[in-house]
Amino acid sequence: MEAPLAERIRPKKLDEYISQLHLVGPNGSLTQQIAKGIIPSLIFWGPPGTGKTTLAQIIAQESQRPFFVLSAINSGVKDIREVIDKAKQSGGLFTAKNPILFIDEIHRFSKSQQDSLLAAVEKGWITLVGATTENPSFEVIPALLSRCQVYILNAFTKTDLIALLERAMKTDVYLKDKNIQLKETEALLRLSGGDGRKLLNIFELVINASAAEEIIITNNRVLELVQQNTVLYDKTGEQHYDIISAFIKSIRGSDPNGAVYWLARMIEGGEDVKFIARRLLISASEDIGNANPTALIMANNTFQAVTTIGYPESRILLSQCAIYLATSPKSNASYMAINTAQQIVKQTGDLSVPIHLRNAPTKLMKELGYGEEYKYSHDYANNFAEQEYLPDEIKNTPIYVPGNNSRENSTREFLKNRWKDKYGY
Repeated sequence: MEAPLAERIRPKKLDEYISQLHLVGPNGSLTQQIAKGIIPSLIFWGPPGTGKTTLAQIIAQESQRPFFVLSAINSGVKDIREVIDKAKQSGGLFTAKNPILFIDEIHRFSKSQQDSLLAAVEKGWITLVGATTENPSFEVIPALLSRCQVYILNAFTKTDLIALLERAMKTDVYLKDKNIQLKETEALLRLSGGDGRKLLNIFELVINASAAEEIIITNNRVLELVQQNTVLYDKTGEQHYDIISAFIKSIRGSDPNGAVYWLARMIEGGEDVKFIARRLLISASEDIGNANPTALIMANNTFQAVTTIGYPESRILLSQCAIYLATSPKSNASYMAINTAQQIVKQTGDLSVPIHLRNAPTKLMKELGYGEEYKYSHDYANNFAEQEYLPDEIKNTPIYVPGNNSRENSTREFLKNRWKDKYGY
């Protein structure tokens, strides 16, 4: 099977590497370390498609070290231990030739998975090189982070991206014999979002779609083809938001089939497990609320669990939660209530707290009548005493309107029995 363009022209040597001059330029810190052959454990932090994997491979190549690769999306503790055992056998301990273990998307590893790396890094069995698109301060455990140097990779500049395209046209075995005219590049650069891999994927798509002897790249042609061929899931681009939107709307619309399909799209695209779980938490409150308060508990438990477990097992928990939320009664009453309350606050400003609701911690406040007429609800039948809890200017204003479902219909009856016609329940 033919490799994608981005893979075919992947740099093999440091002097072929484009961008990140602060790391691999003539005076870059990594350049000096590679030249000396002393490579510490590293974490590369930067956006997708900025050459983190490529740089790790070049380091291994130029330092002549064994190179092992794990992906945090589909590797567990067992896989980590197996690779560490292989690395120990292939390299001498505490030598300049320690094997390199590259872990892509290391932020997706759970705490236990990251813990399993500590001894190997500490004892010098491996040199760890991790790649992450997330802030390692939050996503990598402190014990592991303290054993690694963090290097930041920047999104490719316009100059870098143009250089990638020119290299592809000059050096790729399939493209160098084609007559390609880069008439316009704005659409290519904009759609790439600074991601070199995505740029080359789109570029290859446009070229392969043309049968003409002369291939002219224009903005309209690029946009037309990209719209016809939905690009792979990109967790930093527009489709990231489109798919999470479809996921949440499927849950809101009580369709577990749609919910699990869009969930699978995100999982296969390598979406951050905590991002998905956070959205489930929001949906449980915004779309289900008090129609089924257990939904929020379910979503919160799911968030806690997937944070501990990570991929690949967390996909099962996410599926269970998504199906539970999709098949639950729905209510947005709590969401609408806080929206209404905030709008009232914006319109009316800082209204005074009624005297009977004020706290009276000092003698003067008591003399001024603070809290004097407050009725302590537990002193009354049914733990209820009718009194005003809103500022005078907005008294009798209904803010929470219960949804039409069995649980909130019971809530409506409860409120109606207490407040009679005050709020129109």
